[in-house]
Amino acid sequence: MLITLEGIEGSGKTTQIDYIATYLQKSGLDYIITKEPGGTVLGAKIRSILLDPGNMNIHPMTELLLYAADRVQHIKELITPMIESGKIVICDRFHDSTTVYQGFTRGIDISLIQRLNSLVLEGLAPDITFILDLDPEIGLKRAWRQILDGSRSEAETRFENEKLQFHESVRNGYLELARQEPGRFVVVDASEDAAKVKEKIIEKLKKSLKNR
Repeated sequence: MLITLEGIEGSGKTTQIDYIATYLQKSGLDYIITKEPGGTVLGAKIRSILLDPGNMNIHPMTELLLYAADRVQHIKELITPMIESGKIVICDRFHDSTTVYQGFTRGIDISLIQRLNSLVLEGLAPDITFILDLDPEIGLKRAWRQILDGSRSEAETRFENEKLQFHESVRNGYLELARQEPGRFVVVDASEDAAKVKEKIIEKLKKSLKNR
């Protein structure tokens, strides 16, 4: 089973992933937590390029292909082997981020991204995707507070440095994907208290696990 979490910067994905992991552990289910970009040793090197605020001049197509390269390695080296071994994979961002960030927001043709995703994924798809929906102004304030207090790395702030309009486009892109594929996506109001967000996520996850 593949569980993915998506959302703008500061939406609380890391916190909710920890809650999901705790729930799975208490339920006696074997799992692994990973992320994109950077879920493998090679991917970590790609991540350092993609998130470096000094690389604001990366061309959108370069950005797209770097994410695709990271994902190929991630799927082949980690995700597919873990699923085949019976583990539940929890992933912080996956291919939907590419559709939203490089497609809806950067303006690369969506059909091109879909073809690339199809090539990279080879039929793999998340069983359930949680979108943590949040006003971008709130999300950015949260993100920068975490960066300034040291709980997030200042070396990975390229997207946090984008203008507010960029993040509004990202949010709208995610909501559009949810409208297109309501059977997979679960949109959760991330402005609520983290414990309330957790309750809604775990409730949906229980149903998804029961239907496996």
